[in-house]
Amino acid sequence: MTKIKNIIFDLGGVILDINRAGAVKKFKEIGLHNIEELIDPYRQKGIFLKIEEGSISREDFYAEIRKLIGRPVKNEDIDQGWLDFLLPVKQEKLDFISELRREYKVFLLSNTNAIIMEWAQSNTFSPAGKPLNYYFDEMYLSYKLGCMKPDIEIFHKTIKLSGVNPSETLFIDDSRANTDAGNLAGFQTFWFKEGSQFQEIKNRLL
Repeated sequence: MTKIKNIIFDLGGVILDINRAGAVKKFKEIGLHNIEELIDPYRQKGIFLKIEEGSISREDFYAEIRKLIGRPVKNEDIDQGWLDFLLPVKQEKLDFISELRREYKVFLLSNTNAIIMEWAQSNTFSPAGKPLNYYFDEMYLSYKLGCMKPDIEIFHKTIKLSGVNPSETLFIDDSRANTDAGNLAGFQTFWFKEGSQFQEIKNRLL
């Protein structure tokens, strides 16, 4: 097996634990009663998919949510629904990533959106007061790239933008569909399934 020189992390389900029930609760509170049909731990649906693939703007997303609810709702309340989808980050995970950067180039590849990233790119993201990008060489985000995992296009764009050799790169994701797609793109992969621990990543690198 080719020696690993680069590591690509997923965000939700790997670095941040997912709290789908929290998001469902918040969106139902503001009147979006069909939220369980739209929000998913791996890939969203409807307008939730559109904002993550970058095909609609943040403002258009707010407008569409209000249409679905049928009454005025504050942007901040809609934002909170997205933020409740993720649990607070554990600093030890970020410290682990910082240690990896002493030996590897480390990247992020995430299906995400501008609402979550506004928070993630603030100093309130981590207990250490550092934003998400502080911990990575580069970040590749679905809403900016215009495509999403597990579509093979997002892997090809990541390879082109990062300049990595996929055979020398470990891709870590909590979705089996995404790691399968990563394999097709030539990456070495680690399926970070529910219950996995960061120590297992270290063992995989040895």
